[in-house]
Amino acid sequence: MSCFRFSNQYYVAGLRMEYKAIYEKMRKGTTTLGIICDDGVVMGADSRATMDTFISSQEAIKVYRINDSLAMTIAGGVGDAEYLIKLMNAQNQLYEMEEKKNMSPRSATSLMSIILQENKMYPFMVQLLLAGFTNGVPELYDMDPLGGYIKESTFTSSGSGSLTALGYLESAYKDKMSIQEGVKHAAKALGIAMKRDSATGGSMKIVSVTKKGYREYTKEEIEKISKT
Repeated sequence: MSCFRFSNQYYVAGLRMEYKAIYEKMRKGTTTLGIICDDGVVMGADSRATMDTFISSQEAIKVYRINDSLAMTIAGGVGDAEYLIKLMNAQNQLYEMEEKKNMSPRSATSLMSIILQENKMYPFMVQLLLAGFTNGVPELYDMDPLGGYIKESTFTSSGSGSLTALGYLESAYKDKMSIQEGVKHAAKALGIAMKRDSATGGSMKIVSVTKKGYREYTKEEIEKISKT
């Protein structure tokens, strides 16, 4: 029995190393970000999808509306990420039917953490950002593939272009930033990532979640706000 355990431990370790290697390859191919503002949360991402050095699409969707109080960004394996988005949408509908209110970022993060933890032997190759409102307070969570998460109080970014995006946000972020300022800095951070990271590109999608609900900004609106 002890020999079986010993062998099984090596087998599990080997699987985890293999999946870690796959995740390291798959995570390098996007830039997503979230910014806490005084009156809400701003989230954004590029639209480029890559397969190693090959650009497979310039129209990938990486920011999703779950409900009027909750948005989610994805990075990593497309199949895994889309499955989790569908699962979260289904869970949100069930939650709304039972609780008669929107699922909050805190509840969604707790649920997603359980789902990812239950599958850690064969983990989803994703990194997720969830943000929105909990009891009228803007919240932002950064999640890893095994269900671990960090509640961010200012901003965060994921993907291969995150280093350049974070570098810009470190210098630009300030307390009590307005949503318009958040959109402006999100666009700037994504623009810098697109210039410096070959796996980040295409167009940018920027949204906000405020007390008024979920809003997606058009290309023209982003360009106008960026000039202010």
